[in-house]
Amino acid sequence: MRKRPLGKTGLSVSELALGTWGLSGDAYGEVDAGTAERVIARAVDIGFSTFDTADAYGGGKMEALLGRLVPKGADHVIVTKVGVDRGTEPPQKRFEKDYLERAVTASLKRLGRDRIDLLLLHNPSSDALQEGSAVDTLRALKDRQIIAHWGVAAGDVDVARIAIEKGAEAIELAYNLIHSIDLHRLAGEIMVSQVGVLVRSTLSYGLLAGLWSKERVFADGDHRRDRWTSYELGRRLEQLDAVRFLVKGDVRTMRAAAVRFVLANHLVGSAVLGPRSVEQLEQLVREVGSGPTYLADSDLAALPRSLSRVGIST
Repeated sequence: MRKRPLGKTGLSVSELALGTWGLSGDAYGEVDAGTAERVIARAVDIGFSTFDTADAYGGGKMEALLGRLVPKGADHVIVTKVGVDRGTEPPQKRFEKDYLERAVTASLKRLGRDRIDLLLLHNPSSDALQEGSAVDTLRALKDRQIIAHWGVAAGDVDVARIAIEKGAEAIELAYNLIHSIDLHRLAGEIMVSQVGVLVRSTLSYGLLAGLWSKERVFADGDHRRDRWTSYELGRRLEQLDAVRFLVKGDVRTMRAAAVRFVLANHLVGSAVLGPRSVEQLEQLVREVGSGPTYLADSDLAALPRSLSRVGIST
């Protein structure tokens, strides 16, 4: 597994990170504990050194599982997020000082670490960052060596931009073949600030595997059931025709093209993937290939025009 520097943090991260939202059972339906354990253990064995989680995933169960299965030490980085209070119905975002300090203390205990490698605020609003208390709290936690580095998991460009302005050491945002515009808009600020970049939604929740029909129906408990109407899903599937030309030579599947596209961007430190079985994990790793020439320069240059034809801005 190849590694990359994560911006100015000094951390070295595996270019593929194991995401644990899907393993928690919160996102796509139940995953039995044994399967989750096997996926994490196999990821460690393959060479994943970076793991993405949150205190809200499985009510903290994912943090506890990573704490038990991921080796301690500088060679392995656990990124966790705080700011979602699942003790209320419905859950609510909370970024006040007392809440964050309690959440971090609980995360540390579950992770079994003396210090959190990288702590991210979990999808805060622009206002939550502008008010300053959340950022001040994270800075204070770093000064006390409770966390090593801090950043923001951002839901949009505005939040990411404020995070960078506030001195975040890392940001996490969505980035994939059909949603690349946010990272591209921030490219200049990222290069100047040397903020580290983690990217999620690499496969757009499975859409970019290119295996669905327009008749696909998602089960109860699968977040995609509420994310897309049948019309929206059909439109997105039609748009995939704009990127199918990438599948050729050693790029054997749409899934491979999607992961390789993300890794071809030098701003990306680590791409978060969310396999829900050992088989999916191994398949993804095989399809990334030997790198670091992930996709041909000519294909990358052709992408914006091809995507523009189906209404996707880059």
